[in-house]
Amino acid sequence: MNTQSFPLTMAAQGERVRLLRVNAGEALSSRLSAMGLTPGVEFSVIQDSGGPLLLGVRDSRLAVGRGMAQKIFVELISGDFV
Repeated sequence: MNTQSFPLTMAAQGERVRLLRVNAGEALSSRLSAMGLTPGVEFSVIQDSGGPLLLGVRDSRLAVGRGMAQKIFVELISGDFV
């Protein structure tokens, strides 16, 4: 399977994605992990109005700044898995 990964900042509002990796140091990776953003987790981009991204992760909503989101690499989840 050929996975197309891209920074979270490129995901469109309303898209559902899967986290593949975080290109950051240990401190940021640990912070994201504590927020529930771990490799393999699926979440949706609820709002992207040019500032922080509002994400729906598990049963929570998280705001992630654009600089942080640029370091989070995701893949688009296709709709054919139903």
